[in-house]
Amino acid sequence: MTYPDGHVGWRAHDHASVRAVLADNRFSIRPDLMHNPFGPGSPGDAPQSPPGAFTDHDPPEHTRYRGRLTGQFTVRRMRLLAERLEEITAAQLDALAAAGSPADLVEHFASPVPGLMICELLGVPYERRAEFQQDAVLLTGASGAGAGEAEAMYAAFERLQRFMLEMVAAKRARPTDDVLSDLVNAETGAADPLTDDELATMGMALLGGGLDTTTNMLSLGTLELLRDRARVDAVLARPDAAVEELLRYISLTPVTVRTALEDVEVDGVLVRKGDTVQVELGSANRDPARYADPDVLDLARGAAGHLAFGHGIHQCIGQHLARIELKIAFPGLFTRFPKLRLAVPEEELPHRASLVIGGLEGMPVAWD
Repeated sequence: MTYPDGHVGWRAHDHASVRAVLADNRFSIRPDLMHNPFGPGSPGDAPQSPPGAFTDHDPPEHTRYRGRLTGQFTVRRMRLLAERLEEITAAQLDALAAAGSPADLVEHFASPVPGLMICELLGVPYERRAEFQQDAVLLTGASGAGAGEAEAMYAAFERLQRFMLEMVAAKRARPTDDVLSDLVNAETGAADPLTDDELATMGMALLGGGLDTTTNMLSLGTLELLRDRARVDAVLARPDAAVEELLRYISLTPVTVRTALEDVEVDGVLVRKGDTVQVELGSANRDPARYADPDVLDLARGAAGHLAFGHGIHQCIGQHLARIELKIAFPGLFTRFPKLRLAVPEEELPHRASLVIGGLEGMPVAWD
């Protein structure tokens, strides 16, 4: 396909080709090497990603950062977070009930639940959540609509970086039982220690990824469930299978981009060095060669092998926590509010104008 800057690049859109590209380290994720499929932008236009931004680096830098994080998502930590999530979910359902019917599900449930969870994960005081949540949304909600959007995103990045540097210093002085404390203090005496800037940027990547994605998955998932009472019954009966199918069907982050570092053959097609590939996760998750009736939301299918969390070395490192959140939050919501329904016509729901992560700005619901 022809990109906005005139580059003739590629689309990978079936399940097998998408997996092949994402699993091949001859394709780079670096933004400064790619042609932008969403707007004017050629290699060199985007700045190099800062040290510590592991989601935008190739090996060996990516390996150095990701290796530090992999050991943090332990079975013990996930168990403790699941226990805490039960408490957080119950408290936010109380807050939703206290707001009175009708109320905004995003404001009182879909946003604060993952906000509190990422605070638990990183050891961020919840009262400081407002400082970073808006900036995290700015970084993930790019619409390409305004000339000042890039400047606003860079300013948000700088504010989040300062915030996380404060957190790194605080964790070094007084560590607690959280991922950021463990990351910071594991660097003491390390052969190749990470700098404070690298640690702050890694924390920021976790912060942004854990906030906005799960918020939007909760709101859009609830919208899909409300379209048919049988879907609510299915998520209550088999939350594991239902959540996997919702992840496949919604494909919250539908597109990622890679650039060939050398000539690579994919599915009989030669992708030459420097060519950019638009990798369509959403399309792959609707591939009829992989899933029967892919445009049907079948909450009993389980959706094994879906690519909602990506694939390969950049597969979402927080996917286990995200699954726990969804498997607890959806049943909790509909158990507490069995008569939950939209309080406005669906066409009036305010959708986000985003090129990165879809979602709802608000979702008025009623239950009486």
